[in-house]
Amino acid sequence: MTKRIVILGAGESGTGAAVLAKKQGFDTFVSDMSSIKDKYKAVLNERNIPWEEGCHTEELILNADEIIKSPGIPNNAPIILKLKEQGTPVISEIEFAGRYTHAKMICITGSNGKTTTTSLIYHIFKKAGLNVGLAGNIGQSLAYQVAECNYDYYVIELSSFQLDNMYKFHANIAVLMNITPDHLDRYDYKMQNYIDAKFRIIQNQTDDDAFIFWNDDPIIQKELHKYGIHGQYYPFAEKREEGLAAFTEENKIYFTKPIEFNMEQEELALTGTHNLFNSMAAGISANIAGIRKNCIREALSDFKGVEHRLEKVERIRGVDYINDSKATNVNSCWYALKSMKTKTVLILGGKDKGNDYNEIADLVREKCSGLIFLGLHNEKLHSFFDGFGLPVADVQSMKDAVDAAYRMAKNGETVLLSPCCASFDLFKSYEDRGNQFKECVRKL
Repeated sequence: MTKRIVILGAGESGTGAAVLAKKQGFDTFVSDMSSIKDKYKAVLNERNIPWEEGCHTEELILNADEIIKSPGIPNNAPIILKLKEQGTPVISEIEFAGRYTHAKMICITGSNGKTTTTSLIYHIFKKAGLNVGLAGNIGQSLAYQVAECNYDYYVIELSSFQLDNMYKFHANIAVLMNITPDHLDRYDYKMQNYIDAKFRIIQNQTDDDAFIFWNDDPIIQKELHKYGIHGQYYPFAEKREEGLAAFTEENKIYFTKPIEFNMEQEELALTGTHNLFNSMAAGISANIAGIRKNCIREALSDFKGVEHRLEKVERIRGVDYINDSKATNVNSCWYALKSMKTKTVLILGGKDKGNDYNEIADLVREKCSGLIFLGLHNEKLHSFFDGFGLPVADVQSMKDAVDAAYRMAKNGETVLLSPCCASFDLFKSYEDRGNQFKECVRKL
């Protein structure tokens, strides 16, 4: 009898999984509690894959041999609990796709810096002429590419939600940028659960594999010994220490293994300490993959950056407007504020994921000349920041936020959208939030 695969969620990830499942000859069905975008319906219809939207029909789902769950669906959703109760395996799209390719997997996770590092590694591999795909949280879904393309390498950005439902997937190169509190609402507000999810990236590594990580991250250091790590260590840090795969000294970055080389720090396309770490992790990954040092140097110098991550929008009347909409947690905003060279009007707020704003308190006092709270529920922001003595504006649309910032910012200052929060209270996504910001700024 043909194995039945049911896919829950029909976004990029779910649709890709359905295409691959159908191609592998499975009895495939897709179910989405929300409405399915037309472009995904077209892909499913083209391949005669049955689907439903706006509901989960239990008799069409509970008879599955295996479930592929979209990372956006929480593990405690009623349908997932029923499936678990009856013992139906629930896996992620990445886990499923990994079964049908022999490509080398370069996987990147961390609370911050994932997208930039992933994009940077992909840029270096492309520049080196390698046959490489970009997948995970960016690009087309891995499953779709495994079904339709034939790459030798995949560079994959992995969130903790994707890692949650990965069991046998094997990362040849695993990169762990950092671990700071994020998404705790999905992890029973227990930091350890979130840490364990991140460390799943190394769970099936062998002695031939590589584990790249930021050596100065206190949580990574504390947790390292708990997991049976088989891969070779490639730690990186700002200052020289024994055993590092990359470090800085006298304004140069030194890469030590497997091939030794260095480059001037000022040649890096990306600025700021956090981007230094992103560049190190990317450089080490490329070095391990055997890419020539000259190619790595060149690619680290001409990378164009990632949209919605410290993206310069415009300078208007002597005020710089910067879109950092991708900062969906407090630590991300910390990095953004740290890199500000002028007094800053900070726009923050949205759907709070259990945030602790103490992390940015000192930087807000030092760097900010005003705060704009952009959200449906700003009470928590008020109770934390109102005592700072800064001008504050409450807004519930991007236009009002940009108008308020325009009034508040003085010549020579910066307006920074770095919200610390998810976007779903007022926007479709962080991309929508960032695009609206850019649009409103350009209309000033």
